[in-house]
Amino acid sequence: MRVVMVPDADGGATTIRTDPAGVPLESPRHHSNAAGAVRDIEAAGHPRWIWTGTAAVYPSLLRAGIRVGRCHDLALTHAILSMRDGVPAPPAEEPLTDDRLGLFDTTPVADPEQVVADFAAQRKTIGTDSRLDLLVAAESAGALAAAEMGFDGLPFSAPAHEAFLEAALGPRPVGYDLPQRIQTVSGEIGAAFGRSINPASHVEVVDAFRREGIELVSTRKHLLREIDHPAVPLLLRHRDLSKLFSTNGWQWLDSWVRDNRFRPVYVPGGVVSGRWASRGGGALQIPKPLRSSVIADPGHTFVIADAGQLEPRILAAMSGDPRMVAAAGADDLYAPVAAETFDGDRAKAKVAILGVLYGATAGEARSLLTLLRTRFPVAVEYVEKAARAGERGEVVRSWLGRACPPPASDFWSHGDARSRGRFTRNFVVQATAAEWALCVLADLRRRLADDSDSELVFFQHDEVMVHTRNPETATRHVLGAVDVATRLLFGDTRVRFPMDVAVRDCYGESSIES
Repeated sequence: MRVVMVPDADGGATTIRTDPAGVPLESPRHHSNAAGAVRDIEAAGHPRWIWTGTAAVYPSLLRAGIRVGRCHDLALTHAILSMRDGVPAPPAEEPLTDDRLGLFDTTPVADPEQVVADFAAQRKTIGTDSRLDLLVAAESAGALAAAEMGFDGLPFSAPAHEAFLEAALGPRPVGYDLPQRIQTVSGEIGAAFGRSINPASHVEVVDAFRREGIELVSTRKHLLREIDHPAVPLLLRHRDLSKLFSTNGWQWLDSWVRDNRFRPVYVPGGVVSGRWASRGGGALQIPKPLRSSVIADPGHTFVIADAGQLEPRILAAMSGDPRMVAAAGADDLYAPVAAETFDGDRAKAKVAILGVLYGATAGEARSLLTLLRTRFPVAVEYVEKAARAGERGEVVRSWLGRACPPPASDFWSHGDARSRGRFTRNFVVQATAAEWALCVLADLRRRLADDSDSELVFFQHDEVMVHTRNPETATRHVLGAVDVATRLLFGDTRVRFPMDVAVRDCYGESSIES
């Protein structure tokens, strides 16, 4: 069952039941209470909800304690279909809010009949393309998960983070003052140069070194480290402390952590490859020092699962190269490649395979690539075909049909063909990896909906985190979702997608690296 749901400005909503093609099966029905209507319809039939955009509609339902199983997100689907037509969709006009209502936050009002028409048009475009249909369903499921994770939040100890900030920066400053440690280091930098300077000023730092007889073209970290001067370690220390203060300091804590939960704003499909982005809080960039404050609730633990060597395995499954598929059937894909092609040198095997993915053609990677091309001709040709298409200014697509952006208007006169080729080479693999991860997320969310002991609290590219009272069951959920996602995309493939699973009380204890 499909149900179009269009909220109005007064807390009500209009619903229209349709068939799978978007043909209305009833006249529009108005409900004075949108949340109540959704609750009743969801309980009665678990429909696929059709709405303008999950980010605009779902948060108000979550605040009312309502969760839905499935949806079709018109905005995200429009973005996918428009890009396939070579027309990047503009950003959706939706409130940039988290789960808190601001003074001027309103629910966008749309014409219910137009929403039905838009849904019917999208279904007609998708037609019988099962892969594209799966992509749209996974993208919409991801939007539900993103809204729910932002609403529920990631367990995060505010006291632990405050203690970390005080240890690193000193007591919380008052007003616009800088933390004590930053002020101290600034004074030490001035002493090293024999005069007071602003360490945050590129111009003043370059001028200070010039007075010491040292010419700098930039104050980038790698250039500073080449200089033998007592101010260098102090400048690097100042930079690290300043970044901590500005990015994840007390203001960040006040803004994004409430009730010991970090509540960011995720943006599904925020990157052209389909990877997520973050609109607030830095959800996808949790620095390692902050992870020590991600602490499970009493009686709970985290199950943290990371897909190892994901993109090479994706290439093996996409290309169907027999030898690479066989290598990807092992826990360590690089080991059999090393044994068969590089005299057991795993490091060389890794450099060569990543060189294939990212278009490395210089230095050692070039000679290694020649060996790999002989060993895995089908896999290498798969990405090189995508690279040649990009160099010609063509558009390439992922496994499920996400299209890369068309070249810029000046590509034919001033474009860098080789650079675009590297982009399209990587796009077909990276976008497909994002689709696989999104299918994992969608199925994991479905499994956790029936598990009162576990909740999905974090997702980043190829890593998921479940907060649970029962880590054994949560681990089975994750591994089961991986199996389902693999079959959905690649059928009965011999390629394995092993997950590194860690059970930890604190995220900072995990040795998993993305």
